[in-house]
Amino acid sequence: MQMNFTLDGNEVSFEIGHCTVAGWTGRDAKAIQHHIDELAAIGVKPPSTVPLYYRTSFGMLTQAPLIEVVGKGTSGEVEPLVISKDGVLYLGLASDHTDRELEAHSVALSKQICAKPVADAIWKFDDVADHLEQIELKSWIREGDSDEWVPYQEGTIASIRPLSDLIEGAGLKAAGANGKAAAMLCGTFGAKGGVRPARSFKMTMHDPVRGLSITHSYDIVELPEIA
Repeated sequence: MQMNFTLDGNEVSFEIGHCTVAGWTGRDAKAIQHHIDELAAIGVKPPSTVPLYYRTSFGMLTQAPLIEVVGKGTSGEVEPLVISKDGVLYLGLASDHTDRELEAHSVALSKQICAKPVADAIWKFDDVADHLEQIELKSWIREGDSDEWVPYQEGTIASIRPLSDLIEGAGLKAAGANGKAAAMLCGTFGAKGGVRPARSFKMTMHDPVRGLSITHSYDIVELPEIA
């Protein structure tokens, strides 16, 4: 699947052939437990170990401004996105949109069922490697009929396990060395006010050292759940 990105003002294309969603990647034990607890509150069983690497269909990645989901039980999560292609790494922005009701039955299946929105800009990993953990991620949601963007998540990459560890743990470089690129969503932060659905999701990744940001937003259309 081909995806186009803006990199240093130029357009680059990748043929994506592999996608992994890394879960339970918080560096702070209390932060991990907070995320486990907030998901347990909606019926999600705790992980067998941390972190976990969920393989998902690369076809679920999308740069569309709208996704369709079944039912009212889904929500987004802002996450760093790492792309590996022929030994070169890139950093981007994605949302691990997840079916929370299905997550209570199977986290792996819940990761597979929803599209994964991706911003259309990336940075070279080497350009941010020396200040990677200062990079800030935030998300906002629109709920109900309101047009107001409500703060939903906020944190820095320092709150997530070292991305180098996740890249190694997922075997991302090997997966991106077969002529196609490999992508990995790298984990998220707790939600302000708890995990909940929304009609729109907005996210940003800001590099305070270089003064650069990547932003993406998308709407969520709920399809009827027919019994």
